Amino acid sequence: MKPLRVLHTADWHLGRSLFQKNRHTEFDIFLRWLIDTLNSQSIDVLLVAGDIFDTTTPSNSMQGLYYDFLVKVAQTNCKHVVITSGNHDSPSLLDIPKELLKRMDIHVVGEMPENIEKEVIVLYDESKQPQLIVCAVPYLRDRDIRKAAPGESIETKEANLRDGIRQHYAQVAQIAQTKRKQLNATVPIVAMGHLFTAGGETIDGDGVRSLYVGTLAHVDSSIFPDCFDYVALGHLHVPQRVNQSETIRFSGSPIPMGFGEATQQKYVNIVEWNGPKPTVEMLPIPKFQQLQSLRGDWQQIQLKLDELKSTTESYWVDVIYEGTEIIANLKEKVDQLVKGSAVEVLKVTNKRISTEILEREDKTESLKDLKPIDVFDRILAIQQIPNEQKKNLRDAFLELELIMQQADPNAT
Repeated sequence: MKPLRVLHTADWHLGRSLFQKNRHTEFDIFLRWLIDTLNSQSIDVLLVAGDIFDTTTPSNSMQGLYYDFLVKVAQTNCKHVVITSGNHDSPSLLDIPKELLKRMDIHVVGEMPENIEKEVIVLYDESKQPQLIVCAVPYLRDRDIRKAAPGESIETKEANLRDGIRQHYAQVAQIAQTKRKQLNATVPIVAMGHLFTAGGETIDGDGVRSLYVGTLAHVDSSIFPDCFDYVALGHLHVPQRVNQSETIRFSGSPIPMGFGEATQQKYVNIVEWNGPKPTVEMLPIPKFQQLQSLRGDWQQIQLKLDELKSTTESYWVDVIYEGTEIIANLKEKVDQLVKGSAVEVLKVTNKRISTEILEREDKTESLKDLKPIDVFDRILAIQQIPNEQKKNLRDAFLELELIMQQADPNAT
């Protein structure tokens, strides 16, 4: 019997820019690489666990990349595709063509359906035999899994959110097991999800924002019932296991989302059943654009930029000046140094300037470079708010930010 091979990926963020730099070419090359991989690795099922797009209103060109990719997948040996929404996606946008895509064996779950049974999808092989059961759980919004009550404490909200997520997975697990029993077949059950796990690893600058306030709904592996043979997760950009489990994993993002991920190797996960238990292989993704973050004094930065220029390879660079000499025209000097080369400096940060001067005069850092919570923290510091009051104020601010995000996911 032919082994069942599943490819797990997530967090494409089609349309994400890097300091205003368009990344269309990177996304295009990645999707073409993925098509080639589906063929070369003899993949039967492709799972995409959320954040297909970077915003709820992706450009026509990004939607074009997405739909062109799906058309090409239908021409590969990959029989099925299952796509779920993430917190950056518009569930309704993903759902609009779902009935048409289903006829190409592409299954999309954007909104949480009224009938939760629709999240449980049975996939069949070419001989019409059941091959895999997928619990395609999309990003679960606060309103989907709990009812808000006036005067709730943060702790109560945290408990209710975790319980709501746990109950949702328990329900789909029960439906999946019932379907498997009805099919009278020993097929694997796979779950998908887009969430934040307790202890999950993130990197500064990766663009990951918590789905919930503070540590709300940071779940652990215990929420996933034992009947799941593999859990394909999205949201965290660092590829990782949950609680050291071999079969509960984040695939991570396919390309670096920020300079904090510049040195990180990216992967897709290939899950194979050649028996009752799966094996998992992390397949490396090539780098499609070199990113480099340079720190140091002027002499160190100049030396490193000269080294990058000598390679003739295209580099996007983040320069962080940490020297003691005051250089007023730092950005101009950097731009002049790389002029005419394949090195492009996207951001220059002058750490020599003190915090007091930075707040008033530094033009290399604009408001758009800061997260809302960063601005709020600076206000708390300026107002000299006592430490014992800061946590409650930060939690209240993050809750307001969450409400705005759920009304418009592009607002933060």
